Amino acid sequence: MYQFSYADIQTDSVADAKDRERQLLSRSIEMLTSASAAGHRSMEAVEALHFTNRLWTNLLDDLGSDENVLPKELRANLISIGLWVLREAEDIRQGRTGNFEGLIEISQIIRDGIR
Repeated sequence: MYQFSYADIQTDSVADAKDRERQLLSRSIEMLTSASAAGHRSMEAVEALHFTNRLWTNLLDDLGSDENVLPKELRANLISIGLWVLREAEDIRQGRTGNFEGLIEISQIIRDGIR
């Protein structure tokens, strides 16, 4: 007979979600790094910016949800960072800048902060 409590299952689900978030951020970082090397007008840049945009749009949706259990102040800070990421990605897409370093660094910091 199974002896798992709801708290054990919920903890596993949270751990799985955090692992997926780390993996997705790592993938975004890899793609942005390749795009930086290839140039802001390359196909790598288009794909990296599209992936990053989709990732952060989903993260922002989750952060804005009442069901998100993170403290409100942390959620607000992450939402601000996410909005900056989306603006920066759009600036690169529009050719207003070709610098991917800020996106890469912020993504690394956020990924490394997920516990």
